[in-house]
Amino acid sequence: MNVTNADRARILVHALPYIQKYNGKIVVVKYGGNAMVNEKLKNSVVRDIVLLNLIGVRVVLVHGGGPEITEMLSKIGKQSQFVDGLRVTDRETVEIAQMVLAGKINKSLVNLIECCGGSSIGLSGLDGHMIQAAVKDSRLGFVGEITKVDPQPILDLLEKGYIPVVSTVGCDSQGNVYNINADTAAAKIAGALQAESLISLTDTPGILRDKNDPATLISRITVAQTRALIAQGVICDGMIPKVECCTNAIMDGVKKVFIIDGRIPHSILIETLTDEGIGTMFEKGEIV
Repeated sequence: MNVTNADRARILVHALPYIQKYNGKIVVVKYGGNAMVNEKLKNSVVRDIVLLNLIGVRVVLVHGGGPEITEMLSKIGKQSQFVDGLRVTDRETVEIAQMVLAGKINKSLVNLIECCGGSSIGLSGLDGHMIQAAVKDSRLGFVGEITKVDPQPILDLLEKGYIPVVSTVGCDSQGNVYNINADTAAAKIAGALQAESLISLTDTPGILRDKNDPATLISRITVAQTRALIAQGVICDGMIPKVECCTNAIMDGVKKVFIIDGRIPHSILIETLTDEGIGTMFEKGEIV
């Protein structure tokens, strides 16, 4: 398909109201799923983030890395165990998680952002004790429940024009390190920053009334409606904790939260800079 200069101009004019809306505002992107392991999609996500940064959006990238942790544990002959979907994390495992999350993945993303023309600095929840945590469940070992987020290190980087890339490990006052669920961390960070929006990249189109039918996508939903759909079993299994993180972010003051399909190239731009949107948007009040 040939795109003329006139077509390009119309696209930019169409995007102008959204650029004005988000200029100077904080947008937190939770990055995970297939978009994080597929190299083509990874480049698409990073280019979207760099573009938003260049037009004045203050983007914060929060990432997990469960598959990479599993892969590294396998290399050293350690089998992963899970309880209620969460990894049992002994002291050796949390050391591996810290190495993979705060080291390999975090710095690779920072490097990729720089290569795409952005300016980025990586952080972990340990820096400045930004993410403080306590034991979530004694059965899980060093899996953390967030007790406090200090957003100042992130704000300092945003003020200087950097894209902060945050890995989700935290600590307590005794220096113990905890592995933190990335959805939970992104929601807490977005709330602490009073972000304009939180965008969660997933491997699903959003919330579906029928999980086998993408045509049943619910494009807008309130906190009360999510609770009803959980009770009805429409929202179930692994979507429940993701949805709960989204609604918690709304209750903590984030204006809008989105679950979008990270497998679609440039999904962040489609959701942010067009009036169509592609996923599910969460709001606090009732939809009129």
